[in-house]
Amino acid sequence: MTPILTVLICLGLSLGPRTHVQAGTLPKPTLRAEPGSVITQGSPVTLRCQGSLQVQEYHLYREKNPASWVRRIQRELVKKGYFPIASITWEHAGRYRCQYYSRNHSSELSEPLELVVTGAYSKPTLSALPSPVVASGGSVTLQCDSQVAFDSFTLCKEGEDEHPQRLNCQSHARGWSWAVFSVGPVSPSRRWSYRCYGYDSRSPYVWSLPSDLLELLVPGVSKKPSLSVQPGPVVAPGESLTLQCGSDAGYDRFVLYKEGEREFLQRPGRQPQAGLSQANFTLGPVSRSHGGQYRCCGAHNLSSEWSAPSDPLDILISGQFYDTVSLSVQPGPTVASGENVTLLCQSRGQFHTFLLTKEGAAHPPLRLRSEHQAQQYQAEFPMGPVTSAHAGTYRCYSSLSSNPYLLSHPSDPLELVVSGEAETLSPSQNQTDSKTGQHPQDYTVENLIRMGVAGLVLVVLGILLFEAQHSQRSPQDAAGR
Repeated sequence: MTPILTVLICLGLSLGPRTHVQAGTLPKPTLRAEPGSVITQGSPVTLRCQGSLQVQEYHLYREKNPASWVRRIQRELVKKGYFPIASITWEHAGRYRCQYYSRNHSSELSEPLELVVTGAYSKPTLSALPSPVVASGGSVTLQCDSQVAFDSFTLCKEGEDEHPQRLNCQSHARGWSWAVFSVGPVSPSRRWSYRCYGYDSRSPYVWSLPSDLLELLVPGVSKKPSLSVQPGPVVAPGESLTLQCGSDAGYDRFVLYKEGEREFLQRPGRQPQAGLSQANFTLGPVSRSHGGQYRCCGAHNLSSEWSAPSDPLDILISGQFYDTVSLSVQPGPTVASGENVTLLCQSRGQFHTFLLTKEGAAHPPLRLRSEHQAQQYQAEFPMGPVTSAHAGTYRCYSSLSSNPYLLSHPSDPLELVVSGEAETLSPSQNQTDSKTGQHPQDYTVENLIRMGVAGLVLVVLGILLFEAQHSQRSPQDAAGR
């Protein structure tokens, strides 16, 4: 048997008894898989070979071992270059090429196509290190982990399965296996979504189930949204809070992420009123792991680009340290408008920072480094000149620099009362008129109207009183008259 005939038989091809062809004189065809070359077990797929317009016959073969399933395809489909698979199995996996014949001439071989069947093993886990949030132009490390002892892994970019990254297992211990991939530089103008697979190198076209989809977040430069929290940034374990990301840029979707976290949350936007869009992200019941710095981004549905990130928002978890924190105020809890006050946080514990919160305030807590005085740690928060806006309920917390998002139990609440805010007058207004003894503001149109109404009320009351007395006279008085 000649070497050429041996090769043709191994490739699953055949020659007629008196057919002579001139090999390699026609342009090579293209071979592709529809809908793709990575197919889940049991799904349909069609391999399609396309050559010149005057093709008389197509042939498909698999490298290394013959593809016996090709012989079972209807000849009419084969002549047109169609090789359908109704339900793919491990038998169909492999590396394929195709070739065509025309007028006793054969084409060159097509470029190879790797037909992969997935679902042979349980899915691995794909994560981004240290975070899936990547600055434009930066790179990120993706790690694929599995409880199966694979010796190889593949990383596929969503929608681009023609050129997956393949790596041998970089680490293997106690039944676990994992590999680390480098991705970048990234840009905000496109989506960066990935899945990974594990496999045995002895069967390189039979893969595990795919990992869950991992999408990288690459913030852009379009208008940043705003991020707020209700009821407030300080929350006790077991409670819930809602972070609201909003914008007047008309974004259709929003994403919330925590600095350093391996996952982020995505929500569609809604329009509470014309020109505004927002999304609510509810966290809870919270634990110490929820403490951290959060940001959000927005995007339009027709664009893959995310906006610039919002300003950061700190979520603080109280009750993490059994420290006795006290809060006092000088000169006292009741102060006149315009005066200065100082709120004093104190603790015997060696904490690095004190935080002062006001109930219902929209602004973040005030932070000051602690100072050691008189065998205790303290921080002074000066305020003033105070107005009615300063009135309210205050609490104080302590924290450590090693984790500034975890706080002690709160101090007892302190109620600050600002007196005189409803009738605050300027010095000139407090001076009475030297001739009449009236205040100057008494002569305004509004006060004159008030005085006229008050006079009219007195007249009406006098008339009513007179009529009441007249109606109560005795019949004798009436007769006497």
